[in-house]
Amino acid sequence: QVQLEESGGGSVQAGGSLGLSCGASGNTYSMYCMAWFRQVPGKEREGVGSIDSDGATFYPDSVKGRFTIFKDNTKNTYYLQMNGLKPEDTAMYYCAARSPFTRCTRGRLQPDSYTYWGQGTQVTVSS
Repeated sequence: QVQLEESGGGSVQAGGSLGLSCGASGNTYSMYCMAWFRQVPGKEREGVGSIDSDGATFYPDSVKGRFTIFKDNTKNTYYLQMNGLKPEDTAMYYCAARSPFTRCTRGRLQPDSYTYWGQGTQVTVSS
């Protein structure tokens, strides 16, 4: 089992930056693929990036060049650095991990492919 907990959400003005953290505990050695998702009420959960065990990252066009995922293996912590934030980035942000020893699927961010989820942290971007 893996437990995930996000932190770092808050409010920021458009154009600003915000960093989120995802602390992992439990069988973290089995975590090969981790991703960040976001969700607005009434809409489907949307992937904003993933990082594989080899450090390879993937971002959808909506956030590419603005969002960066990185990890600190010594702390079992994953990060989402968000720059150039826009009001449309407002959402609840979640970190997620695939089932044990499962690599990321390059170019895909499907919520139902992820097994473990954090509780979410709210990001609000004002214009």
